Formats: sequence, structure tokens, C-alpha cells
Amino acid sequence: MSHFPSIPNLELMGLFSKFPDRGILPLLEYHDAILRSESELSEGERELIAAYVSSLNHCHYCFSAHRDHAKAWGIAPEVFGNVQIDVDHPSIPAKMRPVLAYVRRLTVDPAGVGEADAQAVYDAGYSEAGLFDIISVTALYAFMNRILEGAGIKKHVRVGNMSDEARRKYRYTHLWKAISKGQAAKGE
Repeated sequence: MSHFPSIPNLELMGLFSKFPDRGILPLLEYHDAILRSESELSEGERELIAAYVSSLNHCHYCFSAHRDHAKAWGIAPEVFGNVQIDVDHPSIPAKMRPVLAYVRRLTVDPAGVGEADAQAVYDAGYSEAGLFDIISVTALYAFMNRILEGAGIKKHVRVGNMSDEARRKYRYTHLWKAISKGQAAKGE
């Protein structure tokens, strides 16, 4: 249920369209920088992290959206349950296990993250840049989960089916183009 009386059937586009001057474009650009730029982690692995953080935070909307993106980028569908991820599933590469352990700790016990957690990520073969990407995706989705949950956006509702190919071409700033068109159509 929406926490904004002026938007009773609230979804993400409606929320961002209501407040376009609140840093939405830089936020979407940051999504692209973190999830679609060059990284030691594949796009699928970064989307898996986004879905995992969202599962830990019980954010159905973000979990569902990023589960679908992760699958489009090659993460096995069997990894995903009902707003949960089987981190012990055989299709999760061994190299990702310390990453997901780090993500879990940073999400549920941020003050508890220590050198041993980071060392496990380094021992798995990631560099400092890789660790920074892991931290960045985790932080971004803790932030996004709170925006959606705080706004009362509980369920991900598909407004259209997107093919896996379209998901792989998708950039988060595409939302801004749709928001801008909507604002122009309203004469704003």
C-alpha cells in the first residue's frame, strides 16, 4: 500500500516521476556505473548481489526485478526461491561464496565486517576494485530497498514482459528517458 495518498497505486516509475528533482537522474546513472560498467564481477554476478541484498532485506520489488536481470545474464534460475537465494546451490561458483558471505555480513551486521571478511574476498581472487564493486552494489541495494519499502512499494508488478536480450541491453538511465517523456507530456 502506498504511503503517498496522491499516488494510491504506487510503483517505482510513479514514485520517481513524482519527485524527478530529488536526484533521480544521478541515482539512475549510479546504477549504470555500478551494475553495467567494467568490473571483475559479471553483470549477472552484480545483479545476483542486488537480488541477494534485497532478499536479506525482504524487499520483494527489488528482489524480483534483480532476480530477473540476474537470470537474463546467466545466473541459474534454480538459485532463486521465494524472495530468497540458495547461496549453497551447486551452480553458485566457489569464487562467489565468500562474496555472498561478505554481502550478507555487510547487509545484516555492517559494523561486524572485518579484515577476515575482506581477506576471504581477496583470497577468492578479487582485487580491491572488485571488493569496492561488491560493497557498492550492496550499499546501493540497501538504499534502494529502503526507498521502496519506505514508500510502500511492496510487490514488483511487471508492466510488460522484457526478453532476456532486452534485459542485457537495459540501462537504468532508460527509466529517466521515460520519466522525462512523462513530464513533458504533462507540460511540466
